[in-house]
Amino acid sequence: MEQFQRMMKSPHSVKEVEAEAATALRALLDEVEAVEVEAVDGEPPATDPGIDMVVRLTAWHGPHVLVCAIKTNGQPREVRLGLHRLSETAARFGNGATPVFIAPYLSPAARALCRNHGAGYLDLHGNARIVFGGVFIERHVPGKPPTERRALKSLFRPKSAQVLRMLLRDPGRSWRVAELAEAAQVSLGHVSNVRSALINRAWAEVADDGLRLSSPGALLDAWRDAYAPPVGQRAGFYTILHGSAFEDAARNALASASGKGRAVFASFSAAQWLAPYGRVGSQQFYADSEGLKVLKAGLRLAPASKGENVSVTLPKDEGPFLDAIEPAPGIVCTSAVQTYLDLSVSGERGREAADHLRRELLRWQT
Repeated sequence: MEQFQRMMKSPHSVKEVEAEAATALRALLDEVEAVEVEAVDGEPPATDPGIDMVVRLTAWHGPHVLVCAIKTNGQPREVRLGLHRLSETAARFGNGATPVFIAPYLSPAARALCRNHGAGYLDLHGNARIVFGGVFIERHVPGKPPTERRALKSLFRPKSAQVLRMLLRDPGRSWRVAELAEAAQVSLGHVSNVRSALINRAWAEVADDGLRLSSPGALLDAWRDAYAPPVGQRAGFYTILHGSAFEDAARNALASASGKGRAVFASFSAAQWLAPYGRVGSQQFYADSEGLKVLKAGLRLAPASKGENVSVTLPKDEGPFLDAIEPAPGIVCTSAVQTYLDLSVSGERGREAADHLRRELLRWQT
């Protein structure tokens, strides 16, 4: 296993991927004592489209053939397209042939596609599943390679996230690029980039009426896993108000802020209005500078170095305000999606509250 992992790299060109794929597959098979590799053909006949490598070997039950497709892109959309051709071509080798899809990285969704098509898989991050002739090989390597982590981080940056907010607000809606750009307040080019990323990962699809999410739950899972709270200044305060007096003051303050600035309930405080889960000992808000002034006056906030019961974050990104909702008259909160993300990074109790909110309000198929 150690030898196999040492060979894992992050090649980019077709030739680099093909060379690394051949080395990685050979190393994987060499670790199985019952398998003897006889030949590796990296240049199959031109009459076999979709096949990039053929491995002939002997296992417990006799000779066998692995018919491999090697791709530089392992996104689910590309995997789905490649598997169809691979399966058709592998069938011409007879019952003793096993199709294997190889790429630099295959996400869980891409691996599931391979399993559903009866194909084996191998990626250069170390994930593998190949079954043939009484041999069963399966390995799962936690995490994602740096290139994939960077790609996901880019997808969830503030500007891109503004597009995702609009899509997740109504997952069943179809959007034209221009109307989505206007709603998300970003450029057409930015929407196009997000669109391509979502389609490649099989999280969205394009129909005659526009772009629509096909796997909103899977998208939200990935966003949660990559999520970091908005960057901004945080201030702690103390107020003597509590119970119904605090609620009435908050309604008045949030209504007043709407004409002067921005202020919304956030995190656990927002969850109390969206999907209550346990008691909240303090109150959390997002606000801009003008909204903070309104909150200070309306909630009688006093600076607190300790013993604070109100916290206000002034995010540099305006995203948390863009899809704010009003679950009760005068009560303005972060959206269910934003609240879920914030709770998910708020410790064990926050994760429990996030799971509860998701069950109540975000019950999408992954």
